[in-house]
Amino acid sequence: MRPPKDFFKPLAVGAPAPVHEIPVKPSRMIHFFPPSNTKMVSKVPDIAPTVDILLGNLEDGVPSDQKEAARAGLVEVGKTVDMGDTQLWTRINSLDSPWALDDLTTLVSEIGAKLDVIMIPKVEGPEDIHYADRLVAQLEAKAGLTRPLLFHAILETARGVSNVEDICGASPRMQGISLGPADLAANRGMKTTRVGGGHPDYVVQGDPPVADDGSVDIHAERTRYQQDLWHYTIARMVDACVTHGILPFYGPFGDIADTVACEAQFRNAYLLGCVGAWSLHPKQITVAKKVFSPRPEDVAQAQRVIDAMGDGTGAIMLDGKMEDDASVKQCHVVVELAKSLSARDPELAASYGF
Repeated sequence: MRPPKDFFKPLAVGAPAPVHEIPVKPSRMIHFFPPSNTKMVSKVPDIAPTVDILLGNLEDGVPSDQKEAARAGLVEVGKTVDMGDTQLWTRINSLDSPWALDDLTTLVSEIGAKLDVIMIPKVEGPEDIHYADRLVAQLEAKAGLTRPLLFHAILETARGVSNVEDICGASPRMQGISLGPADLAANRGMKTTRVGGGHPDYVVQGDPPVADDGSVDIHAERTRYQQDLWHYTIARMVDACVTHGILPFYGPFGDIADTVACEAQFRNAYLLGCVGAWSLHPKQITVAKKVFSPRPEDVAQAQRVIDAMGDGTGAIMLDGKMEDDASVKQCHVVVELAKSLSARDPELAASYGF
């Protein structure tokens, strides 16, 4: 680990200076597309304005015999498509694969000026970030880039979760982290075949009913409360990200048809502090926009509390509820997010009254 005095120095002669603070842009959804699919690539100009982040996927989901085509397809997108205000990301192949080196060399050299973030899968510790950090700095210098590329790690192993704090602080390039529930479940030995979301067997069981004579029937129908398999991991990830000034994201929800369950999982992540989630289908773009944009009534109430609190100190009673300096800080989080999203989405701004 570099000492503080060297942390923000470029890792290669001629590479751009690292950023001191991660730019926070609307990031409600990271929408994946396969660059090897020419039909999907042709739709990119129409999809780009509808999402906050568009990601060209080179890793899982791309067959090994299409890896080079996917890389070339993303280069073509970077060179020809006007992304406007939409961020362009890529997910490269894992660092232990035979394709990662060519992914980084080609993309940084060919479209480094167009890319915003490189997503690195299966990050297990800070050493993975250190390796990519030095390599990308050399490639940036060779390509003459003036803006540093940022990194986004995916938590997909138990070791990665154990090292999440060190991963977050490994480099000034670290933009954020996403939870990868499917690979993480397999690595942990979790007994679920679902890609994200809950499981009907992961429950808290209510107490059995008690008869008038005091007898208990353990076989009687009782209330069951389904729990969130990912609560612990998301909360730990959010704490690590916030500590280091980077952004936490929920990953994929695999049941494309079940938009109701998708919305519930995304909302859990939103309430815990995530700024966005992955979308794998246009249906999920709509869900992510809905969930990760504060409700107009919540924004109005938050602004009402802020206005009533004046300088934000002390305590007041509003509608029978106590509001103090802690609650007004919570309200500022909601209002500031609404203002940030409104700058990109006029329809949303109108619903907020901005």
